Amino acid sequence: MPGTGGGNGSVTRSTLRQQIADALRDEVLAGRLQPGQEFTVKEIAEQYGVSATPVREALVDLSAQGLLDADQHRGFRVHEYSPADYRGMIEARGLVTDGLFHRYLDEKSDISRAARAALDARAGDPRTAAVLAGVRRRGEEAERAAVAGDLNILIGYDLRFWRELSNLFGNPYLSDFLHRLRVQSWVCAVQYLRTVDLRGCLWAEHTALVDALVRRDAEAAHAIVTEYNAHSLALIERLAAG
Repeated sequence: MPGTGGGNGSVTRSTLRQQIADALRDEVLAGRLQPGQEFTVKEIAEQYGVSATPVREALVDLSAQGLLDADQHRGFRVHEYSPADYRGMIEARGLVTDGLFHRYLDEKSDISRAARAALDARAGDPRTAAVLAGVRRRGEEAERAAVAGDLNILIGYDLRFWRELSNLFGNPYLSDFLHRLRVQSWVCAVQYLRTVDLRGCLWAEHTALVDALVRRDAEAAHAIVTEYNAHSLALIERLAAG
């Protein structure tokens, strides 16, 4: 059927577009694509052995996320973030995280009461327990990577941890925004973090945050996130200063 064939083609192209965008994002996070590095649609298409259309769409998506800059005549280049940008991201992350968990932790909020009741209603559901267990495992892996200074492993688990944690406890729209901020902040940070031995230098309190949220301890959750943001900012500013 023509309609079915067209639909499959559309899904395939959309999937390929996302796969390319994810692969290039990972290249930036791994430091294989450096800040300021330039490339063209043709170069990326040849690298991945695909047509130009999904590559161009993926690059436009990454530009919209703030990871790439588009140049009409020269193609694309990896966005160059500064320590001042990182400070702004940290401030935004703190505000978004407070807002994200507010609906669950604020005892006086009608929305929070509804959110807590909904989570409580799901608490006995094996699927909810499985999601929470998965979040904790991601946190444990992130903590091990942080202690070992394994940046690539840490970034992957950290992004998954925050995405799953915020989806479980928070507002899904704020969760999407927080994920974008966290990707941007990692892209900004890696250019400094890859210059030193990071064993024992990185934040490793992921499971403590899970515990605070499970017991609805708003003060502890806020303190953990505040400490995390302060630690991250101080580390990046110290490394950037040389």
